[in-house]
Amino acid sequence: MLPDDFHAGIKVPPWFILLFFMPFSIPGRDLKDSSAQIQDIWGNSEGDVDLRNVVFVIQSQRNSFHERRAKQQKAKLLQQAEDLKASLPTVLLLHNLTGNDGDWSILPVLPLLASVYGETSSWFIFLEEETNVRMERLLRALSRFDAAKEWFLGKPLRDEEATITHHYAFADDPSAFSYPDFSAAWALSTPLILRLASKVKDEPLKSDFTIDLKHEIALYIWEDGQGPSLTAVPEFCTGLEGSTQARDCATTLPEHIPQCGDPVRKEEVFVAVKTCQKFHKERISMVKKTWEKDAALLEYYSDYADPDIPTIDLGVPNTERGHCGKTFAILQRFLSDAVPKADWLLIVDDDTLISLPRLRTLLQCYDPSEPLCLGERYGYGLGRGGYSYITGGGGMVFSRPAVSQLLASSCRCYSDEAPDDMVLGMCLSSLRIPVTHSPLFHQARPVDYARDLLAHQASISFHKHWNIDPVAVFYEWLVDPAVPLGHEGAREEL
Repeated sequence: MLPDDFHAGIKVPPWFILLFFMPFSIPGRDLKDSSAQIQDIWGNSEGDVDLRNVVFVIQSQRNSFHERRAKQQKAKLLQQAEDLKASLPTVLLLHNLTGNDGDWSILPVLPLLASVYGETSSWFIFLEEETNVRMERLLRALSRFDAAKEWFLGKPLRDEEATITHHYAFADDPSAFSYPDFSAAWALSTPLILRLASKVKDEPLKSDFTIDLKHEIALYIWEDGQGPSLTAVPEFCTGLEGSTQARDCATTLPEHIPQCGDPVRKEEVFVAVKTCQKFHKERISMVKKTWEKDAALLEYYSDYADPDIPTIDLGVPNTERGHCGKTFAILQRFLSDAVPKADWLLIVDDDTLISLPRLRTLLQCYDPSEPLCLGERYGYGLGRGGYSYITGGGGMVFSRPAVSQLLASSCRCYSDEAPDDMVLGMCLSSLRIPVTHSPLFHQARPVDYARDLLAHQASISFHKHWNIDPVAVFYEWLVDPAVPLGHEGAREEL
C-alpha cells in the first residue's frame, strides 16, 4: 500500500502527505546529459584492479531459499577469483551484516562498511543473489575508473512518465534522472562510500518510507546535484546468460523467474480477493475476464453477499482506506474448516492483475513449512529501527505457518480501517518472521515502471486500473510466452 493509503493511525506529518501527491521537479544541472553520458574515459586505462581491494555485497534475504542462493553466489565469486589466480575479494551477505531488519535498504549499513573496509578497499559492488558475474570483464570495466574519485556506476533506468512510486519526482522530464538496475549490479568507489557513511550518521533521511530503493538510493547519492549522478557502464547488463545480447557483458541473468522444479499445484494456493459492493460490477468482471480461470481455490470477500459472483460477507464493514479488519478475517477463515486446506494464501485487491501460473512457479522455490510472507517489500522508518512490510496491492502471499503464528500472537488491528499491510509488517517484525521481497510483484501499473526493468522480468502482478485497459495489460504482461520462461527469446531486452 502506498503512503496515501496508510497514514491512518500512523504519525505522518500532514505536510508529508501533501508533498507526496504534489508533482515537482528538482532544479539543477542537466541531469539527462550528466547521468546518461558515457564519459571520455572509455578509451583510457586507470590501472588494474586488485580483487583484494574489492568488496562484493550480495543483497541477500533471511529465508532458506534466498540464503542458499546467496551462499552459492558467494562460492561462485570466490571460485572465479581462484581460477584467475588472483587474491580473494571480500564477499558479504547483506542479511548477515548486523541482523537489523532494515539493512536491505543499504543506507543503514554504509557506516559499518566504511569503518571496517574503507581503508583497505577501493570498490564496493552490490549485486542480487541471482546476478551472474564474469569477474575478469568486471575488473576490466572497473579499471577504466580512478578509484580515488567518487564514482556511482551501473546500468541506468529511466522513467517515461512521472509516477507515484517515485513521489512524482522530475515531473517536467522524468527521463532526466537515471537510477541503477540492481539486477545488473552497481558499484560505489570508496571515497563515495566514506562520504555517504558520514552523511547517513549526521543527516536523517528525508522520508520515512522506502518504496523503490534503487530510485531512492540514486536520489540520496545525487543530493540535488551536489553528488555524482549514475554513470552508465555498458558491461553492467541484464541479458540472459548465453544470449547474444550478453556476449560482452560483465553481469548477466540466468533466467527471468527462478526455476526450482515443477510449479506447485493449483490446489496448494488459496486465493482471497478483497472487494466491496460498489466495485462488484466494475472490477470483479475484470478478474473473471483475466486470471480467475487459473485459480482452483478462490473466494471473493465483500461487505455484501452477492450470489451471482458469488461474494462472501465476512461481517466487516467496508472502509475507504485501510482494510485491516477484513484482512484479519480472511486470515482466520483460511485456518478454519470453512475452506479447503492449502499450503499458501494469496490476498489480492479486486483491481490486482496477477499471473497465477508464474506465482506457482515461484512458490516452488519456497518451503511451505517455513513461516513466510512474500511480495513487494516496502519499509517504514528503517533508518531508526522501523519495519518492513509487503505492500498489499501487488499481492501478499502467506505460508500456513506464517498465518498460524500471526493469529496465535497478540497482534491485532487497532481499527478495521487501519492499513492492513503495515499492521501485518509490524506484527511480522515482532514475531521475527522475515518479510521476503520479490521484484516480480508490482504495486502499480506497467506504465509506472521503466520498460528496461520489466523487459528482463516475468512479472507476477500489477495493480490499479487507472487509465489502462486491464484486459490488454494482463495479456501483454502477465500471460506466459510460447517458449519456456528463463530461455533466450522469452522476452528480448529492450
